Amino acid sequence: MLDILITVFFILSVTFPVLHLYHCLPFFRDDDERSKRNPAIKEWMIKHGHEEEHGLSILIPCYNETGIVETSVRNMSSLPYRELEIIYINDGSTDDTMDDLHRLLELEHYSMKPAGKLEYQEVKQIYRSRLYPHVYVIDKKNGGKADALNAGIDYSLHEITITLDADTILDRDALHAVNDTFKDDHVVAAGGMVHVLQTKPNDSSKRLSLKHANMLLRVQVLDFLKAFYISKLSLVRFKALAVISGAFGIFRKQVLLDVGGYRNTIGEDIDITLRIHRLIAKDKKKKIRFISDAVGYTELPETWRDLTKQRVRWQKAYIDCVIHFSSFFGKTLFTKAVSFFYIFEAFLVGTIASYIMTGIVIVNMIYDPQNTYLNYMFFYMFWIFVFGVIYDVAAIRQGKHYGFTFSIKDSFRIMGAILFDIFIYRFVTMYFVMFGSISYFFNQKWNKVSRTGRKYGEEETESAA
Repeated sequence: MLDILITVFFILSVTFPVLHLYHCLPFFRDDDERSKRNPAIKEWMIKHGHEEEHGLSILIPCYNETGIVETSVRNMSSLPYRELEIIYINDGSTDDTMDDLHRLLELEHYSMKPAGKLEYQEVKQIYRSRLYPHVYVIDKKNGGKADALNAGIDYSLHEITITLDADTILDRDALHAVNDTFKDDHVVAAGGMVHVLQTKPNDSSKRLSLKHANMLLRVQVLDFLKAFYISKLSLVRFKALAVISGAFGIFRKQVLLDVGGYRNTIGEDIDITLRIHRLIAKDKKKKIRFISDAVGYTELPETWRDLTKQRVRWQKAYIDCVIHFSSFFGKTLFTKAVSFFYIFEAFLVGTIASYIMTGIVIVNMIYDPQNTYLNYMFFYMFWIFVFGVIYDVAAIRQGKHYGFTFSIKDSFRIMGAILFDIFIYRFVTMYFVMFGSISYFFNQKWNKVSRTGRKYGEEETESAA
């Protein structure tokens, strides 16, 4: 019986990664993923103002973002898009975030009328920038990230809403890629591609650099390549994307209003994605997309302490949504791909299997430490190594296909990161999953990750190591 159980979980744990690895390949692209126009013509139209632009509202919640907010303002003010409003929501910061926004934007009092369709904490004051008239600041009482986003949605004017973390910056062409995607009226939401900010070069090239990244950052780079260019890409093609990253999410405003805005929860990005899935479940034409050409960069944890906070919070969010959407998952488990993959891949294989396999190893250590335990360990480590190397290499190749490469000098750093990922980091992530799943029932705090305070840009010279 034990052997059968091990075999079943092993097959399941291999099936989903292999499926995504196969399904993410370029020849499985949907027609709407393909560029409709010559890039040179498109660039000329944008440059000369002939591109038809949807109105975009960028919402950036800020809670104690001193340091990184300057990088955000510098990036947001330089984006080459006309039909744009940028709204910073100061969510009751207790540091110098509001002072920084005053200094960077030269704010003046401004009157904006909310739509009054969402609930959120009291707004104390609205400001507008003298330097950049399309940039606004909402100063409100603290209510959490979901509350801040609801305030931003209620005050925003444009039909497309983009949500960014305060430590996220956008590539110059990102908004035009969003604009192209949302010309399809059936697209109701989308996620952009997110890379690691600490690996972004100072020039405008798409080359990523690991030179100033410590091992923890390097392995997270691999994590993001696998998550976005393999898993998310495959899940979108299955119509099963369960998480639009909070670092770079795009939504039609009306859809956000139709689902009642963001729920105050530990995982607002997963929650809003699943609620949109539930809303459009009966409309086969409605789509959620992944826009590989809409590229953003976000700052990632550089210490084990902050990484633990982030990953444990992510796992708590998964468990929260399993419980909150249990009825939806139960009714649509075999009729909606998002429910199938969420329960069988993310929950059964990604969470429950961690406890079962760990329990099996412990039992074998106790009752048969010399033979069975070693056999299982060698067998497990062999397949972990084989699939780990294939998956990491495939993710790097996928990144190259979409224009993001590493230099030759980074080859040894990449090899080291792959080995670290397979033999150490993979087991650490199991701890995050197991601990996060249990701690959800005892502690549902948000646990904000500390910012580095580093200023990114052309003058950036500090090391992230």
